[in-house]
Amino acid sequence: MNRSIVITRYARALVKFVRDNGRGDIVCSEAETLERALHDLPDLRRMVTAADDVVSPFDKKKLLQSALGNRMSPELSRFLTLLNRNGRMPLVEDILRDFTDMYHRSVGVRKAHLSTVGEPSERLLQRLKALVKQKTGDDVIIEVDVDPSIIGGFVFDIDDYLMDASVKRQLDIIREQFIERNRRII
Repeated sequence: MNRSIVITRYARALVKFVRDNGRGDIVCSEAETLERALHDLPDLRRMVTAADDVVSPFDKKKLLQSALGNRMSPELSRFLTLLNRNGRMPLVEDILRDFTDMYHRSVGVRKAHLSTVGEPSERLLQRLKALVKQKTGDDVIIEVDVDPSIIGGFVFDIDDYLMDASVKRQLDIIREQFIERNRRII
């Protein structure tokens, strides 16, 4: 079966399960923590996605539980057991990412990414949140990333929309225009 279809089906099933139980916020928070841990710790990801004859399913679940400080909701625990039983642990990071996105959307919240040279002002964050609320009607969670390579300004990314107000982008535009004008001269 297509990898993306499998990921989407498991993520959708978990959303339905936690929405029915009313524990979505807790499971979503845990899923975000696990997703970050799997992304930031390549050794953890390798162990969790390893074949069952290398690392037992029980140990995989224990590793993920330890990433949560040995506190895991029963819903997430049952879900990870299901993934283990069905041999879907190699997809766990992607499933958790899709789950958090689907869950946030189901409760009217979108995730966005903001890159700036330094810590953004509270005013900028509030203006971006207000812009998203006005355009979509949804609240927004903004993940901030400090990226000195953009020189100044910011890059805001939400869903399929990218607002690049960086100095780097403006310099690239000027450079392209300069190159194009010089081609005409020659």
